Amino acid sequence: MPEKKKDFQDKYQEVYKIVSMIPEGKVTAYGQIAMMVGGLTARQVGYAMRAAPQGLPAHRVVSSSGKLSPEYVFGSRELQKTVLEREGVTFTSSGKIRMKNHLWRFEE
Repeated sequence: MPEKKKDFQDKYQEVYKIVSMIPEGKVTAYGQIAMMVGGLTARQVGYAMRAAPQGLPAHRVVSSSGKLSPEYVFGSRELQKTVLEREGVTFTSSGKIRMKNHLWRFEE
């Protein structure tokens, strides 16, 4: 296996470990995860989420502005929103997550 591909697989495993720790009612941003892992961009974290193992709370990873993930990630933004609302996440009238209330940081 080429070394670069293995490096990305290792990084993806780090991403999945972090995502698995996000508690219900909280979200984090693609860019925040990228900074925590190091060596990845927010977009690459998005690629990791597209390939995430089943059961991982990938719905808790959103844009830093509070926007939900693109349609193709969960089938629809409404589905992601519904799951997050069930967990207690609240939204603004424009449909963005109230990040100041729900942003999770690793050190918590």
